[in-house]
Amino acid sequence: MKISWMISHLVALLLMCSCSSDQHRERQARIQEWNQANGKLKVLTTTEIIGDLAKQVGGEQVIVLSLIQGQLDPHSYQLVKGDDEKLALAEVIFYNGLGLEHGPSLHRYLSQNSQAISLGDQIARRYPERIIEVYGQKDPHIWMDISLWSETVPFIVEALSKKDPIHAADYEANGRALRAKMEERHRQVQDILHQLPDNQRYLVTSHDAFNYFARAYLSEEGEIASGEWQKRFAAPEGLAPESQLSTMHIKEIIHHLNRYHIRLLFPESNVSRDSIKKIVQAGKEQGMDLDIACCVLYGDAMGPPGSGADTYLDMILYNAKTLASHMGSPPTTLSQEPQ
Repeated sequence: MKISWMISHLVALLLMCSCSSDQHRERQARIQEWNQANGKLKVLTTTEIIGDLAKQVGGEQVIVLSLIQGQLDPHSYQLVKGDDEKLALAEVIFYNGLGLEHGPSLHRYLSQNSQAISLGDQIARRYPERIIEVYGQKDPHIWMDISLWSETVPFIVEALSKKDPIHAADYEANGRALRAKMEERHRQVQDILHQLPDNQRYLVTSHDAFNYFARAYLSEEGEIASGEWQKRFAAPEGLAPESQLSTMHIKEIIHHLNRYHIRLLFPESNVSRDSIKKIVQAGKEQGMDLDIACCVLYGDAMGPPGSGADTYLDMILYNAKTLASHMGSPPTTLSQEPQ
């Protein structure tokens, strides 16, 4: 029995190594293609979430490369060897902005580069009322609301068309098709989550990546205008994951869990589970029956190939389905609300 387990564990490790090796080779081939003079417009994005949109708008006329790969944290990403060459070759650079890419070396380069376009800051200027603020700081996770993220598409279309006016009509057509697809997925995600009863649509994750998601997909009609949607989501860590919790942070989350009878906390794919483990332990010490969900949610990064979350729209749908399947279980009775 033990030997069988060891063999299966070894096979799983070998498959993971093989998958990682394949992804590395694919990445290197992509970089090599990027470096070549192939007649395509070279588009660089900070995150793969932005890159996914740029690919769909650009189509065959562009080659898109993303700096921040896999499950790396975009909040703290610093430029590494080889990034300077990518940045120098880029004809258009798209980044999220709103404080997401605040690693000093990357932030400094983006803020000083005339080729770099901050999609989030463009949205904030045009639709300031739709930007969420947390303790006076703009929340950069705008992609978690598909309807809001779709507003970045015209800026991508405009930038590509200026650089490559010959194919402007293609970019326009691709942009329209993409926005139609995004609108359809937005409604689908709303429908999936609103099949759940109102009293089960409460979410707690590791860090503040799901405010826009909660406002768009978990709230009831009228809660957005009143601001009551904010009760739908809470996280022990702030807008950038730090894994540094104070006693007050823990107490606030415990209070929230008790108030809304939440028993399940959700881990994020690229964030340490330390903070939610501390919350679960603190809750159990107060007699609360808390647990961590078996499935991760994708917030700051898309999933790997084959995960069902390896494109932007699939990532949001994956999150919705995961939440619907776990939130649908009967809530556990918790201890009395702490004073």
